[in-house]
Parts: sequence; structure tokens; C-alpha cells
Amino acid sequence: MGYRDRLISTSILRAIFRTKPSQDDTEANEEARPGLLTRILAFFTFFNLTLARYRAGLFKKMRNETWGIEEEEYVESFRSPSKNKRTDLVAVGDLGYSGSTFFTTPNSKYLIKSLPRKFEQSFFRQRLLDPYVEHMELNQNSLLVRITDLLYCQTYTMGTAIGTAPSHHMIMENILYGKSSCSKNQQKQWETYDLKPNDYFYPERDVAGGRLAPESVKERLIDEFDDKVRVTIDQKEELVSQLSQDSKILQENNAVDYSLFLVRYPADLNSSDSDKIPTPPGRGSSWRNGVVSRDGKWVYRAIILDFFWAKDALQAQTLTGLVKFFNFVKWGKDHGPMSITTTSEEYRQRFLGMVEDMVEVPDSAGRPSGELRSPPPHLG
Repeated sequence: MGYRDRLISTSILRAIFRTKPSQDDTEANEEARPGLLTRILAFFTFFNLTLARYRAGLFKKMRNETWGIEEEEYVESFRSPSKNKRTDLVAVGDLGYSGSTFFTTPNSKYLIKSLPRKFEQSFFRQRLLDPYVEHMELNQNSLLVRITDLLYCQTYTMGTAIGTAPSHHMIMENILYGKSSCSKNQQKQWETYDLKPNDYFYPERDVAGGRLAPESVKERLIDEFDDKVRVTIDQKEELVSQLSQDSKILQENNAVDYSLFLVRYPADLNSSDSDKIPTPPGRGSSWRNGVVSRDGKWVYRAIILDFFWAKDALQAQTLTGLVKFFNFVKWGKDHGPMSITTTSEEYRQRFLGMVEDMVEVPDSAGRPSGELRSPPPHLG
């Protein structure tokens, strides 16, 4: 871990161990704003920011009551398993075009993602958080990623201004939990796919001949799953029905550009009870814990990620103008629509259509088929 990552890790851990969330959660009982001297000193901080837990009681209630995550076990996930070893998060690196950095807890149960873009932070806090909490309470099998904490910097700092350290961090379940318990050769057999409807136009990848980002980042923008997810009819209906409910709450709050994060690993890694791959923490559900393919070859996991881009965000509108300009001066008018500027209803339809096409079930004669016995109420 580099110097910058170590200081960011220290900031995150300090916030987790220092703050004791209560069940009484209101905006009024957030931590008191720092004093003037503290704010002045904090202004000159570049890496080691002082972070606090946003609406700590609300997130604790979700962890304990909605998802069945025991609080002591949750906090201990952030400690080193060895008392003689310094506690540090595990740096995963830069995994996306947004510039987010990622860590995992020492036991790999939780993933910490930085949110460097202000419009994503604001959208989640101000518009999506309360509907998200209500949806999770009413749909305990929801496949929206479980966000267990939100950390934020209460003061303005030079570090956040120039981008040396992110002001917000989101802690969430790690759907890859269990991979680190495998041998190195077995870990190489795990496959991950960050899937979005491929018939959209992605300006980060394509604008100006694709020169907005290096190839190493563009390759991670959109994955392609060139196989089929082969499960039973009931398993497909369960998946599509749940994703339909989850995407409905996103549509109602004008969210677009989210993705299906699909994980698969060979089923023979679960060859015995002693070798069984552990499942993500908290109350389980089939597609979160793992569904075995019809042929017994693969185990699949799936959740929805990255639902923090509002269709009506200023950044989306700015990119719309940018793409229109490039269409006019270079390409003609045959590129679009963009995933980030389409309507939330249309994005949801294409997202669910992508899942329908990807999951293969047998028909009544036992032959593979991509169709359900009856189509789900996508827009219900």
C-alpha cells in the first residue's frame, strides 16, 4: 500500500472505530460541526482527512434489523486478524473511469469505494437514500448492493479541492467474499462482469475517437458476457422479478446507468462442506449467496451496482450537449442514445431486456430457451 492509500485507510478506520451510532437517527443529531480553529487546521489537510459517519443510526438499523448483520462482527471486520499486525484496509486500486479508489476490509467481507464526484454523493444523500432504505426494509431479498455506511468529510480541505483525497466513502457488501479463501490458482477461475445494455452509446469510451480515457480504463467501462446464464425457469423468474422490483425504485428516482454485477466461479470449488465457499455477510438470498447452473458447472452471484447517476444531473446534460456537438461536426447523427441521458424508464426496459436475453432456461421440451413461461411485469 502506498503512502496516500495508507493515510486514506487510516482516515476511514478512525471514523469507523470512533463513532458509536445510536438507533435514534435524525439530521439534528449528526455530529456537531467542528469549531473554527479545527476547520482552519483541517483546511491544510491533503490526505489524512477527518471523516464522520453520515446518518450513522440509520445505517446501523439497516445493518442490524434489515440485513441481520451483527454489529460487533461488522466492526471487527475492519480490524487486522493478527493482534501483532497493524490494522490497514487492503487497497484494490482504481477500478473505474470515475477515478474511484477501492479498499476491502482485512477479512474481505466489505468493500470501500470512494465517491470523488460530487453529483453522485449529492444524489445518493439527498434523493435516493430514504427511498433506498424503505425499499430495503420492504424487500429483504433486494439485489441492490447493500450499503452499510457512508463516510464524509465535514470540513472543506485542500485535499478534497485538488483531488488528492476523496471526501466521501461508501462501505458496502463485497459480493466477491469467499474468493480470498481460495488458492491463487482457484482465484483465477473466478469471473466478474459489470454489465450494462450494450446498445447504448458511452461517451467516456467513444467521444473524440475514444481519447477521453486510457485503454486500460475504457476496457473496464463495459463488459460483455459471451456465454449464457443457464438456470432453471424458477431461478430465472426469481432473478428477473427481483431485478424488476429493484429497478422500479431506481426509475422512480430518475436513476440511470446502473449495472448488473455478475460473478461466477466453478461449482467444484464447493466440492465438500469443509471447502465450501463462504457467502457474503448478513441475511442471505439465493442470487446473492450463489445459484448453481443447471449443468452443475458454475455458481452465479448477481447484484445491482452504481445507481448514483441521475438522468437530470447537470453533468448528464453537459455530456448531452458535448455529444450533440461531436455528432454535428464529425459523426453525423447516428450515435446515441447515451446511457446517462436516456429516460430512466427506457434504461430500465433495456436493462431488464439485457437480463432476459442473457439468462437461458429449458423450454417445455427440455431444450434451451431464453423465454420465460410468462413475461414479468417489467413496468409494474
